[in-house]
Amino acid sequence: MPQPDYVPLQEDSKVRSTERLPVAEPWRPERPAEIPASGPPKGRRLGTTGPDQGYGLKLAKQIGEQVQLAPGEHKEDVMAGCTAIGLKRAAINGRAPVIYDMELAFGVWGFLDAAPAELIAFRSPLFAGAAHDYWTQRDIVDRVKDETLRLAHTEVRRQVNVWRELLNTD
Repeated sequence: MPQPDYVPLQEDSKVRSTERLPVAEPWRPERPAEIPASGPPKGRRLGTTGPDQGYGLKLAKQIGEQVQLAPGEHKEDVMAGCTAIGLKRAAINGRAPVIYDMELAFGVWGFLDAAPAELIAFRSPLFAGAAHDYWTQRDIVDRVKDETLRLAHTEVRRQVNVWRELLNTD
C-alpha cells in the first residue's frame, strides 16, 4: 500500500520501487517437434490421434465376444486390427470412440456376420500377426476407405457382400 506524502518517514521505511523485469518474447511454434497450424501430418501408416483412445480397447473387447472367425484366424489379431480402425473412425470425427465405431470396424471385414468366402480369403493373410506388428495394423486401417468410415455402422454391415466397394483392395 503506498504511503502518503504528508506522513513523515525515515528513509529505510519508505516503499521501494519495484524492479522491472524483462518481458519475454511472444511464443511461436518454431521448434522441430511442434505440430504445424495445418494439423498433424496425414498419410499411409501415420495413424490418427484422438481423445480417450484407451476406452476403445474396452469397447473392442465387448464387440470381440461376437466375432466369427474362419479357420486359421486368431482373435488377438482381429482385435488389434479392428480396434485401430474403430479408433481412426472416432478420431476423424473429433471424438472419443463409441461402440458403433467398433461395430463398423469389425463389420466391414465381415467378423460380425457371415462373410463371403472371397472376403475371408482376402482378410486372413492381412490380419495374420496383427497383434504383434504395428505396421500390419496400420496396413489394415489404411485398407478401409475414408468414405466407408463416414457411413453408418448398420449400412456397412448391410454392404458386406459388396466389400470391394468399402475397402482398398489394390
